[in-house]
Amino acid sequence: MIDIKNIRNFSIIAHIDHGKSTLADRLIEKTGSLDKRQMKDQVLDNLEVERRHGITVKAQAVRMEYLYDGVLYELNMIDTPGHADFTYEVSKSLSACEGALLVVDATQGVEAQTVANLYLALENNLEIIPVINKIDLPTADIEKTKSEIENLGLDASGAILISAKNDIGTDKVLEAIIKYIPPPKINNEETLKALIIDSWYDNYKGVVCLVRVFEGEIKIHDRIMIFSNKKEYNVESISVLTPKPKEIETLHAGEVGILISNIKNIDDVLVGDTITLASNPAKAALKGFKKIKPFVYAGIYPTDTEKYDDLKEGLEKLKLNDSSLEFEPEKSDSLGFGFRCGFLGMLHMNITKERLEEEFGLDIVVTNPSVLYKVEKTDGSIIEISNPKDLPEPQFIRSILEPYVSIDVITPSEYIGSVLNLLQEKRGYQKNLSYLSANRCLITYSAPLSETITNFYDTLKSITRGYASFNYEFEGYKPSDLVKMIILINNEPIDSFSQIVHKDKAYAQAREVLAKLKEFVPRQLFEIRLQAKVGGKIIAKEEIKALRKDVLAKCYGGDITRKRKLLEKQKEGKKKLKQLGKVAISKEAFMKLLEPTKR
Repeated sequence: MIDIKNIRNFSIIAHIDHGKSTLADRLIEKTGSLDKRQMKDQVLDNLEVERRHGITVKAQAVRMEYLYDGVLYELNMIDTPGHADFTYEVSKSLSACEGALLVVDATQGVEAQTVANLYLALENNLEIIPVINKIDLPTADIEKTKSEIENLGLDASGAILISAKNDIGTDKVLEAIIKYIPPPKINNEETLKALIIDSWYDNYKGVVCLVRVFEGEIKIHDRIMIFSNKKEYNVESISVLTPKPKEIETLHAGEVGILISNIKNIDDVLVGDTITLASNPAKAALKGFKKIKPFVYAGIYPTDTEKYDDLKEGLEKLKLNDSSLEFEPEKSDSLGFGFRCGFLGMLHMNITKERLEEEFGLDIVVTNPSVLYKVEKTDGSIIEISNPKDLPEPQFIRSILEPYVSIDVITPSEYIGSVLNLLQEKRGYQKNLSYLSANRCLITYSAPLSETITNFYDTLKSITRGYASFNYEFEGYKPSDLVKMIILINNEPIDSFSQIVHKDKAYAQAREVLAKLKEFVPRQLFEIRLQAKVGGKIIAKEEIKALRKDVLAKCYGGDITRKRKLLEKQKEGKKKLKQLGKVAISKEAFMKLLEPTKR
């Protein structure tokens, strides 16, 4: 057993694509945790979507041993996701550490998620070691990057200069971890307190928990208890990732490891919860636990209605490894049977969609995303809704509250005007504007989440030529002047296109939806009336002209009354069709209609 003063628990925090996973690879390689035959790029990224997008979605941990000045040190690296959607996982990973490596790309400088993750690390009182990566690239500007780091309040004079890809300076990173990151502190309490950093489901072992022990120790066959729900289990096995699993007998205070306790339900084990001994439970849980709630909702439907059970099975399997995913059955008049799903954000939604398609071979339709609203009714009760069809009638609503987020945008100075205009269009208001360097600016705005979940990132990248980055975090609920917009086709409401929109934007959005419907709804033998309705009033309309058969084709002469008679007969027939005819919209047309409009 290694002495606790020789244990170092640390994370690597960085913006997407700044080299976090590559640095993790080099540290694993340097400490001899894997030999060169076993090494591969992004060794801690297990999911195919992580490798393709170059991001980390699920936190991983690895124990490394490193001999320094004749002393053997145990280094526990707890990997963190690098996207705003997974901030809660980042905060739990950081709360299990005493220090963090802040990795900044020398060619790009400080980005929005660098700032957000740094503030999370400072909230957890971590020792921060600045690391400047990609110093060997021709466009690297080390002095400018140091200046931007110092504008965040950190001393960057001793920042470690590395190239993780070409293994330049990575030895100095290991030295800095040992020298500057403090060993774990323990209060020598007799009872066990362990933080659940992550959990996932294994088909053969049940729920697997990644834990950091803060007080006491865990042994095989101990009877443990989950603090929040008081459920008890026997510890079946304990192991550490090196990064290959390695079985051990005991997990001591200050250490990070894996616990298997014959837990069958992933919902029993929530990230951030506390594990303690059933025979001698802790009086209080470790701080920071909260049940995370999805903020973005969308309907997922199989294009083939016979694949409903396959979609259900796929979502259930994803739920086992992703406790933040929520879903419940839903029926749409247009799309049939499917599921209403809750996600942490748009990236989380897109990754879930890709995994359903790739891992389960499903062909699916995803409806327009919406957010979770709170509705205060006239009787004083408050309900939460994510589906526009669940919104009560206007006479029963006192107010509607929508979620707001605090947005940080880092952009070159020349694009400030364009970025501010975009944020104003999204109903945002400015909170702060400061300069990180002579030509890079940090803009902080408060804006409704519903305005940022579609097209915001693409538009931001477009108007700044790809140079801007943004991060957001949930701020709270605020009352807004919102209305329900209903789309009707021949007086029939189409639930899939109903939206909750701001009153000032209702007309523009109605015109946009109707224009797309006019383009993609197939013409019929009768006229199709498209309408958008708000509060019982039609605010926009379009018409799709009827297909017309040439009934006069065989009239080669004769009296004009014969032609009139044929035309009148056709007119009567079309009037009857208009009353009885149903408009069938194909799934392919629906998929095109549900694609977001580029603004």
